[in-house]
Amino acid sequence: MQKRTLSFLVLAFLAQVAFLGASRQARAQSEKVSYPAMAPVSEYLIPDENSEIALARSAAPASIADGAEVMVLGRKGYTTAVKGTNGFLCMVERSWGAATDEPEFWNPKVRSPICFNPPAARTFALIFLMKTKLVLAGKSKTEIAETTAAALDKKELLALEPGTMCYMMSKQQYLNDRGMSWHPHLMFFVSGDEEKSWGANLPGSPIIAANDPEERVTIFMVWVGKWSDGTPAGTLAGNSP
Repeated sequence: MQKRTLSFLVLAFLAQVAFLGASRQARAQSEKVSYPAMAPVSEYLIPDENSEIALARSAAPASIADGAEVMVLGRKGYTTAVKGTNGFLCMVERSWGAATDEPEFWNPKVRSPICFNPPAARTFALIFLMKTKLVLAGKSKTEIAETTAAALDKKELLALEPGTMCYMMSKQQYLNDRGMSWHPHLMFFVSGDEEKSWGANLPGSPIIAANDPEERVTIFMVWVGKWSDGTPAGTLAGNSP
């Protein structure tokens, strides 16, 4: 399993998802042609707010999502559409949850429902919300990466809390043009490069990991067997994000 599998899931974000090696380079050439610059803002928006709320909540089981705060994307950034009661935060991430060197960073089709637990909502989610404001302000990828680094250096963003994780179990997720809906999974965030400490990416290990130097975390991902609506996920052999 390639080490940067998770870049689109952070996504942070989304995710973020990245690839290494010759196959990644070959795909990147065509994708860079497809998404060389930001599309019109309207292409990233979901016109119906109720539809975006429902999509955001599909990231996690109803027992979690029904009590979560829900944020939706507008032309000036994300705003709270539903106030939560349990400390979780659900939203639909867009393509800029990826690292800035990813070829689909500007892909307007990306819709990645994600539900952060309380520690993640207070800390890690703030990086994506900041990047969103920079994107909508018309900043370049270089400016976004530099501003993120400066905010982390100056501790303008809160330090990652222990137990930071999120749910990405939506059957409706569109992570990128390669993985599309891929597989329901959980993601765990740890400061620094900690891949080896979890035994991730080793033969037979169920844990996938990627070091995200832009956001200064290691993202650990674990598949789960069902989508958030309880239906079986099945096996998606060879279908990587």
